[in-house]
Amino acid sequence: MTIEEAQRMVDAWIRDTGKGYFSELTNLAVLTEEVGELARCISRIHGDQKPKPGETLNLPEELADVLWIVLALANQTGVDLTQALRQSFEKKSRRDKNRFQ
Repeated sequence: MTIEEAQRMVDAWIRDTGKGYFSELTNLAVLTEEVGELARCISRIHGDQKPKPGETLNLPEELADVLWIVLALANQTGVDLTQALRQSFEKKSRRDKNRFQ
C-alpha cells in the first residue's frame, strides 16, 4: 500500500470503527506512549536489557502502532505525508550530499 492509501485507511477506521479522532494533543500523548513501547522492545531485543519473565516482544507490531498514530496525526492536521516525505528526501539530499563521503 502507498502512504496515501494508508492515510485513507486509518482515517476510515477512525471515523467508522473508532467513532472519531482524539484531539491532536491526546494523539501526541498516544504517540509518545507508543514510541516508549517501541523503545522498550528494541532495548530488550537489541540492547543490554533482557525481557522480563512473561514479557512478549513484537517489534513489527510496535513499529506499526507508531506508524498508525503518525498517520492519524497527519490526517487530522491536513498533512499529505507522501508530499512531506518527498520534500524531506529533497532537503536531506541537498543538505547532506557531501556529508557522508
